[in-house]
Amino acid sequence: MTIADAEPTAAPVPSQSTYQSRVADYWNAEENPVNLELGKIDDLYHHHYGIGEADWSVLDPTDAADVTDPTDPSSPADRQERITTELHRLEQAQADLLASHLGPLAPADRVFDAGCGRGGGSVVAHLRYGCHADGVTISRKQADFAAEQARKRHIDDKVRYHHLNMLDTGLASGAYAASWNNESTMYVELDLLFAEHARLLRRGGRYVTITGCYNDTYGRASREVSLINAHYICDIHPRSEYFRAMARHRLVPTHVEDLTAAATPYWQLRKQADHLVTGIEETFLTAYGNGSFQYLLIVADRV
Repeated sequence: MTIADAEPTAAPVPSQSTYQSRVADYWNAEENPVNLELGKIDDLYHHHYGIGEADWSVLDPTDAADVTDPTDPSSPADRQERITTELHRLEQAQADLLASHLGPLAPADRVFDAGCGRGGGSVVAHLRYGCHADGVTISRKQADFAAEQARKRHIDDKVRYHHLNMLDTGLASGAYAASWNNESTMYVELDLLFAEHARLLRRGGRYVTITGCYNDTYGRASREVSLINAHYICDIHPRSEYFRAMARHRLVPTHVEDLTAAATPYWQLRKQADHLVTGIEETFLTAYGNGSFQYLLIVADRV
């Protein structure tokens, strides 16, 4: 398959519902430091959180053990820089984990990044496998930003970004060896999303998602989940619906991993980052702690 074969046949402006237009407007206007400042470290801009144990010494090198009330070092600017760098390391660890489940891939293979944001995930996949990548976002601003980053890296011949709706891309059916969503499934209906992934993936292709979902065994969505929905104008799905919707669209889970505990240190550290906090940090920690909200990795094969 040539590059031209995978070009979208849909109109250049994605079709949108009223809600999706609101989402596009949100991301076209978004200039959140927690996304931009972290990406400036190495020009890998992610729109997701992080996993893994944090290096608490970034709070105060003289007292790394006390993470609840750290003593500020002599230079607040240095402290901010250390925290920003550590948060980016944790979000990069998440991107690497997702990418590790996409393979094995060859340089001739194509991968699809659904809801690509400012494009970091597509770059990570390309650097890991040498593959072609198509990222799709409903935000024109994000698509243009990501495309410029690819040009700066001189990889725009293999990593491309499109201003399209990930539910109806117009990209070629069966053209992709792997596809993924990294914290973008809560903006769409899962049946529509998985139908598009199943269409795009070749038989035996791999789908991966990392996502927050509410815990069905807890009951209905908790107060904390409702607050997260309001903060990000999204609609978090129940855990069980992921598996039901995948089954309806020929996506068979092969690996499921609860990342909730692994994600908690990111939020504990971000809560200490005065220059990056958005006010939602404590809500995430409470939801993780009471069991109403979970962070999952799901890997599925297209049959």
